[in-house]
Amino acid sequence: MNRTYTWTIKGGRVLGPAPFFIAGIVNVTPDSFYDGGTNYDPQKAIANGRMLAAQGADILDVGGESTRPFAEPVSVEAELRRVVPVIEELAKDHVVSIDTVKHEVALAAIEAGASIVNDVSAFSSDPALLEIVADKKPGYVLMHSQGSPEKMQLSPQYDDVIEDVLSFFKKSLEKLLKAGLPEKNIVIDPGIGFGKTLEHNLAILKNIDVLMDLGFPVYMGLSNKSLWGKLLGLETHERQNATQAATAILAARGVPIHRVHDVALTFQTLKVVKAITEGS
Repeated sequence: MNRTYTWTIKGGRVLGPAPFFIAGIVNVTPDSFYDGGTNYDPQKAIANGRMLAAQGADILDVGGESTRPFAEPVSVEAELRRVVPVIEELAKDHVVSIDTVKHEVALAAIEAGASIVNDVSAFSSDPALLEIVADKKPGYVLMHSQGSPEKMQLSPQYDDVIEDVLSFFKKSLEKLLKAGLPEKNIVIDPGIGFGKTLEHNLAILKNIDVLMDLGFPVYMGLSNKSLWGKLLGLETHERQNATQAATAILAARGVPIHRVHDVALTFQTLKVVKAITEGS
């Protein structure tokens, strides 16, 4: 694989060039679908983030509000209490991303040291977030979702999921660029599991090349998600193999950024992909 990617984040810092980046998930919530709140305590979250970085994470994605299906939203104050102490500590030595849909949280996180904003709502939940991103110019993850987490899985419907997602990205990218965020700061996430059935998710993964043709690096979050449970009948903690298999296939097809729970396994997977595809 000869292609490498870069991603410009806050302050004009450039990640890469590299064929792959790993974003390690640092949940600071009591209701994460994966860890069930294991790292809800800030000190545990900080220790977990440092461990993920040691295992090979290039980015630590810190979130204080669960985005699992049917999750209840939390207040700005509660989210700030959860994430700011964790970001302040981790950002001293690592690249930190804030996973939020609220402009107040994004701004506080950036001031605390976060360099990337990962917004599952594409600034539809809080339009003021677009202004913050345009002004502060962090790295930005533009993600597609149909509906908010508490309602998105009730009845997802599309005329054509690929065309609908593609149209969404074109319109949203136009808004971002018009607001003043440079292209080099933006990556796109198709939002696996966010307002999509198993069939919708598989269609997106099969046709990932269509989204890659937009010219922006693809950020993929499929780690241990419910599509693997639906496809294979697996419980949450039985989905590691499915996650790694899909990650290997997508990485070989040119997806560079992978948001995962298990950084150590993903690091191995991507190293194998690089070794096999290098020069091909």
